This record gives sequence, structure tokens and C-alpha cells, in this order.
Amino acid sequence: MKLHRLELTGFGPFRERQSVDFDAFDDDGLFLISGRTGAGKSSILDGVSFALYGSVPRYDGGDRRLRSDHSFLTDPTEVRLEFTVGGTRWRVTRAPEYERPAKRGGGLTLEPARAELEEWVDGAWVGRAAKQREVGIALDEVLGLSAQQFQQVILLAQNKFSRFLLAPNAERQQLLRTLFGTRRFETYKEALEERRRDAQKRLDEGSTRVRTLLDVAEREITEHGLHPADGGEPPAEADVLARTSAVERALVRAEYRVEARGNERALATTRADAAVAEHRRLLEVARRRADLQTARDDLAAREAETPEVAALRARVERARAADALRAPVESAVRAAGEWSAAQESRRAAEGEWVAAGGSADDDLPAVIEDLTGRIARAQAAAEEERDAAALTDAQRLRREDLAEVDAALDALDAALAAVPERRQRVATDLAETRAVAGRHDDLAGARAELATRLDAARSLERLTPSAAAADAAYAEANARSAAASAHVGELLRRRLRGYAGELAASLVDGEPCTVCGATAHPRPAAHDLAHVTDDDLAAAERDRDEAAAAERDAAQAAAAAREAIAAAAATAGERDVDALATALADLDADLTAARAARDRLDGLEKAAAEIDELEATAQGEAVQLRQRAGALREEIAAAEGALASARRAVDAARGDYDSVAARIAVDDDHRRLAGRLLEARRHEQTRREAADAADRDRDERLADSAFSGPADVLDALLPAAELTRVSERIDAHAAALAAAKARAFELELASVDETLDPGAVEAAADAAAAADEARTAAIAAEADAAGVATGLRDLLHRIETANGAVATQTEEAAAVTRLADTVAGRAPNTMKMDLETFVLAAELEEIVAAANLRLAEMSSGRYTLRHSDAKQARGAASGLSIEVLDAHTGRLRSPQSLSGGETFLASLALALGLAEVVTSRAGGIRLDTLFIDEGFGSLDPETLELAMRTLDELRAGGRVVGVISHVEAMKDQIPAQLVVEATPEGPSVVRQEALSPAAG
Repeated sequence: MKLHRLELTGFGPFRERQSVDFDAFDDDGLFLISGRTGAGKSSILDGVSFALYGSVPRYDGGDRRLRSDHSFLTDPTEVRLEFTVGGTRWRVTRAPEYERPAKRGGGLTLEPARAELEEWVDGAWVGRAAKQREVGIALDEVLGLSAQQFQQVILLAQNKFSRFLLAPNAERQQLLRTLFGTRRFETYKEALEERRRDAQKRLDEGSTRVRTLLDVAEREITEHGLHPADGGEPPAEADVLARTSAVERALVRAEYRVEARGNERALATTRADAAVAEHRRLLEVARRRADLQTARDDLAAREAETPEVAALRARVERARAADALRAPVESAVRAAGEWSAAQESRRAAEGEWVAAGGSADDDLPAVIEDLTGRIARAQAAAEEERDAAALTDAQRLRREDLAEVDAALDALDAALAAVPERRQRVATDLAETRAVAGRHDDLAGARAELATRLDAARSLERLTPSAAAADAAYAEANARSAAASAHVGELLRRRLRGYAGELAASLVDGEPCTVCGATAHPRPAAHDLAHVTDDDLAAAERDRDEAAAAERDAAQAAAAAREAIAAAAATAGERDVDALATALADLDADLTAARAARDRLDGLEKAAAEIDELEATAQGEAVQLRQRAGALREEIAAAEGALASARRAVDAARGDYDSVAARIAVDDDHRRLAGRLLEARRHEQTRREAADAADRDRDERLADSAFSGPADVLDALLPAAELTRVSERIDAHAAALAAAKARAFELELASVDETLDPGAVEAAADAAAAADEARTAAIAAEADAAGVATGLRDLLHRIETANGAVATQTEEAAAVTRLADTVAGRAPNTMKMDLETFVLAAELEEIVAAANLRLAEMSSGRYTLRHSDAKQARGAASGLSIEVLDAHTGRLRSPQSLSGGETFLASLALALGLAEVVTSRAGGIRLDTLFIDEGFGSLDPETLELAMRTLDELRAGGRVVGVISHVEAMKDQIPAQLVVEATPEGPSVVRQEALSPAAG
């Protein structure tokens, strides 16, 4: 990493813009930043740190103190730094938060902090990030170093130079942890410790489960009497193996009990089956004897019904004989009825014929023949009559069509006459509608813009009160932050006064002061009784930091509110909400009209086209209608001649009747009556002959039967359903009588040798019930014994499984516990060093080795740093101690025993070694620029020369080293200088002096 140019404006002691060209020192390689105390030498390094990280190494609270107190209210504050990393040139610009005059309304407003990152690409700066967070993320990737690492490897800041050397182990561990990011090893240790606790917890839970299962099993053994017969001493509660063995033996006894109960159940089942079989046998004997008595009673009942059934059988035989004569008897009756009906029909027909003008003595065939000839002749005339009627209807339809055609021609002529006026009206409406619709897009764009302005105006009204509240909150937070900072300063001053008072209280006249060495003490400091403790100071600093954080949050909120108001005001313009709303409503009305006109436009254009189309269509239809009218008139004239000829023929055929059809109807009716009478006479003759034949056949059949006449036959007949019912009754009686005889015979044979004592069935039932109860009890006893054995078997299996799991968990817990204890620095770790400390100790060894390369030369071989991993007393952190080997005495010394100059040399060597190791861990970043702030004033000339030689070596490879010091000897040895001078008016300026400034 190489710095090129730094610009400071309104920053620290600098009011006007001050520029530092680091490239000008490339040829020298070593330059001095000098100036009087308080002039602002360290502020140059503060500017570098602020530009890259937004913070400065000398103080950590709030960035508002970075603004120059010499700046006027209107002056800006800004830091700009150009640098190169990995061949890419960057420029970062930062400004802290500060107050400036408000542009409107008077008073002060808060200028928010800002940041910008640019990259030099093809001869121009290209923006890469423009927000503080985005700039910070981008610089983290570019630099590869945190602010803490940067201050340790590039910017060796004032008050932090010797911190790493003299820090106690705990503080050194915290610093190394930050630089090397080893907190993950602490996480590994905590994770292993958690695994150790989990493993031990699982082991304890497994052991508890085993004991619980054994307790349950032993309760089961006791409850069911499965202890050994000798009643020996039970195993100890802690002896899990012995208790498990006892459960196994109890299971053997339980299984033997199951076998015994099974034998008892089998014997009881055999006895119960025998008792049930005997009871069933006796029940079967009793049932057969009862069935025999029932069969005897049934046979007697069937034999008692025999006379009645014999009478029914005789009646059925007579009915069947009568049924054989049913057909001739019924045929004779039916033939007589048909003859009588034929006589009635003939008489009715004669009456109708006579009533129509005929005579009973007429020759009906001749009459029918004459009427048929007359009807044939009249039908031809009837056809012409129908044709004449059809012609008349057709003429009427033609005249109606002609009238409709004439009316349509009149309507078309009227419509064609109105076309020019209608065309002009539609054209006018179309032109007006196009004009209104053409404004739609312009109105829509204006409406969107006006709606945006109205929303912005409403947002402005809503945001104004919240912005005022945010400004008030920021002012209040600013006051609290200032008060908290002042309180910390007051506590520090009181604490210093307290130290001075304590020191003054220990002074004795004539004895040297431990600070200045003087033996005279003319003005000893007064002691402040209200002593300020570390807790008081820490609490005040926390309050200050919290107040500063609250102030930053309030400032950001106020700035955001002001930005929102400015954006809303810029968008809304100068019109208020009411005016914008009214304008928007008017614009909406115009837009609605334009939208409606656009919707009507297509319809009007179609209407204009339809007028032309309808005119052409109407003209064509008028031509067709005129042609149709002429054709109809010709058809009407031709049809009138044919109609007159047909009417003359019809009049001749009609005679005195209203129509030819009426004459035909009268003749057809007479012919129908004559034909009906002729047919009735013929049918009467046929029916008389059939009746005579039926009577002769009936009489012949009755003469050969046992019946006296037709009436006797009809009386003997039975309805089919009754005949079927009586026949089924006879058949059923015969079948039932035969079955009763067979059943009674069968039961008589089966009961020949059987006897049944009174009460034998009840006694057998009691015996069967008792045997069943004994079997049920035996089954229940066997089931109980099997359930106990199954439960013990399951418990034993679960006990054995749990014991196996406990054995596995014991091995796992032992391994995890040993690993966790080793990583945490507990036994068997003999060094008592945890994992993170072990890793950091390795890093520290490399740092010390790199530092000794320079310290040996700077101290002329006298001092060598040693890393010590010796255990510390009273549980203090061990493994990160640093000792100094003094070659003059051959003894190890504490770094705190070194003099001021020796401490500076050792700290410088250690800082440079730390820088080399950290940069190698950060990806091998090349450090082309290095700064060292103060410390050279404590060196004697010879040691200063050694230190200068070391600094001179740091220039190798093109590195530029900047040194901040007010030592006069260094001004003579380092000609390239940055001189910081305070002007009489107060602000400081930077004057750059270089023997051979680099181009660029």
C-alpha cells in the first residue's frame, strides 16, 4: 500500500485546505513531520486514518471533534486521500458530521457525514461508492486490514507505540486476537465444552434410565412373588450387574410358572369339553323324545282331515268334466248374441237409408253403382274448383307483394333523399370528437406529473412537523453529548489532581521527588478528597459514548428528515395542496372527456363509412324492387285469364249446390249408407247360420255327458283360482300325511332303546358350567403368568440395551472430556494453555523473531526479546509473556525495567516485527508507506543514530517512512520534511520541504 496525496480542509488545527504530496518524498524515502507541540503534527496521521476508516487513533468518541475549531460556520470540513493498492489507484473523500447555517429559516442545521470512493481508470476518476456504508465495505476489500491492524502495521500512533511491549498478558492476548482473528478458537473451545457437558448429560441420563428400569423390574418380581425360594440377600443398589443377573433368574422362574399354568389350563380344558359333550348328548335325547310326541300329534291331525279332503277331490273331478263342455256351451251362447247384434245393426242401417230418401226395397247394388259414376264425374270439376281457389289466393298474394314493393320503393326514395344531410351531420361530429380525443395523451402526461407534485405536497405537509421534532431531538442529543464529554473531562482533571495530591502528601523536605528529583517542594499540590475511581470514570465514559451514539442517530434522523422535506418541496413546486388538488380535479375532468371522445371516435368513423355503404345498398335495392314490381304486374294479368276459364267449368258442375265439393259430399254420403245397409244384411245372414251350427254341436256333446243341460254344466264349473287352490289343498294334505307317517316311523326307530331320567339334563348343565369356570380360571392364570414373563423379558431387553448404550456413552464422554479439557487448558494439558492462547503464542514467537532482527542491531547486540510460555500466578493468562534477555548480565528482565530509550527501541523493533507478521497474514500486502509518531526524544545520541540507521533500512525497496518528532537532531539528519506551523491567527499550515521532489 502506497500513499500519494492527502488534502485536509477544516480538519483538526487546519482551517484552509492543506495538501501533502507523499510522492515528493519517493527519492528521499525518509521524511520528518516536525513542528511545535500542539501545532498539529499528529493530525496529519489522523487525517489518513479518518479517510480510510472514518476514525482516528488518538480518540474514539464521535467524529464531530475532528472539525477545526478555527473554521467559520460556512467553512467546509473534508479529508481526501489518494493511494495505491495492488497496482490500482484510489481516491477516498470523507467529511464528518458538523453544523452549518441553514439555507432557509436561519439558525444552524446539521451537515450529515458523507463518504465517496473513486478509482483512476483510463486517465479519469470513476465513482465506485457514494455512501458511508458502501465505502466502508469497499475499502475493507481493497485494504485487507482493519483499523486496528492498520494502526499497528502502518500508522504507529502516538500513545500506542509501546502498548504491545508493556501490556499485560490479558491485554496482549486481546490485541493479538483482534489482529489475527483467532476468536474462532475460543468458539471451538466453547463448542467442545458444550459437547463435553452434553456427553456427560447423556451418560447420566443413560445410567439413570438403567437404574429406573431395574427398579421397575424388581417391583414386578416382588409383586408377583418371583424371588428365589431360599430368600437370599438382594444385591446392592449400585451393583447394576448383580441386579441384572437377579432379573434374569426371575425371568427363568416366570417362564417355568407359565409352563405350569399351561399344563393346568390343558387339563381343565379337557374336563370342560367332556362335561359339555355329555350335556349335549342328554339334550339331544330329550329333543328326540319331544319330536316323537310332536310327530304322533301331527299324524293324528292329518288323518282327521281325510273325509273333508275326499269331498274336495270329488268336486274337483266334476268341475274338470264340466270344463271339457265349457267351449261348445259358451260358443252357442256367443253365436246367439252375435246374431242378435247383427239383426240390430241391419235394422239401424235400414232406418238411416230410409231417412236419407231411400226405400227398403231398393236394388242396393245398382244404386251404389250409379252413385259411384256420378261422384267420378264431379271429382274432375272439383279439381278445377280447387285450382281456381289456388289461383285466387296467388293473385291476392301477388297484389300484396306489389303493394309491399311499392311501399319499400317509397321508403328507399325517402332515405336516399335524407343521406346528404345525415352525412354532413356525422362529418361535423367526427371532426369535433377527433379534436377532443387528440388531447388525451398530453392530458395523461400532465395528469401524472400533477399527481406526483400533489403527493409530494402532501408529503411535505406531513414531514414538516416530524422534521422539526427531529431537529429538536438532535439539539437535545447534542447538548447531552456535550455535557457528557465535559463531565468526563472534569473527572479526568479531578483524578489527575487526586494523583498529584497523593504524591504531594508523600513528599518530605530534603528528600528527592520521585518525579522530578528535586529536594525542595515549595508548592505541593493540594489533595482532592473526592477521589475519582476507575468505575466512576468508566461509567462517565459509557455515558459519553451512549450520548455520542444517540447524538449521531439523532443527527442522521434529522438529516434524513431534512433531505425528505427538500426532495418533497423540489417535487411539489410553489403551489400548495389545495391548488394542486383543484388543478388535478380539473385535469381529471378534461381527461375523462378526452377518454370518452376517444372511445366514441371509432363508432363515428364506422357510422360515416356505413352512410356511404347504406346509400349504395339502397340504390341497388331500389333497382331490384322496380324490376320486381314490373314482373308482378305481368303475372297478375296472365293469371286473370286462366281464373275466368276455371270458374265457368266449376259453375256447370256445381248445379244447385254451393260447390262441387258439396255435391260430391252428398252423393258420397248416400253411397256410404247404401253400402252399410247392404253389408248389414249380409252380416245378419252369416251370424244366423253360425248360431244354428253352434246349437247343433252343443246338443250333441251334452247328450254324451252326465250333465242334464247347459245350466248344469255352468253350475259345475269352478274359477281357475278356486280350482287351483282346492287342488293344492288336496295335494298338500296328501304330502303332509305321508311326511307325518315317515317322520313318526323314523323317530320311533331312533328312540327304541333310549331312556332319560328326570333331572339328568339339569345335572349335566351344572357340571358343564362348573367345568367351564375352572377352564376360564386356568386360562386367566396362564395369561397372567405369560404377561408377567413377557413384561420381565421386555424389561430385561431394555435393561441390556440401556447398559450397552451406557458403555458406549462412557467411552464417548471420556474421549470428548479429555479433548475439551486439553483444549481448555485443563489436565492433562500440562502447560495450562488453551487452544486460542496456543495459536497466539505461535504468532507471538514469529513476531518476536522478526523483532529481534532489528533490536539486536539497534541495541548493539545487548537486548534480545524472548517469548515465554511459563505459567502465571493466581490464574492469570499464560503463554503470551515477553521477556528481555540482557547480554551484559545474561539474565532475563521484564520489559517494564527498561529505560525510556530502551523501551522505545524495543517497542519499535516489536512494532516492526508485528507489522511484518500481520501483513503476511493479510495476504502479503506490500507496505510502501510507514508512519512513526513520537518516541525519539528519549534516546541518547548514539542510540538515536542506531534508530535512524534502522529507519534508513526500512526505505529499502522504495518504501517511504514518515517520522513525527520535535527532536532537533532529527531535523538535521532528515532533510525532507513536512513542517506544521501555527499561524498568529491560530490555524495551522503545512509547509513541505523535499530535496528532490518526485514528478507527479
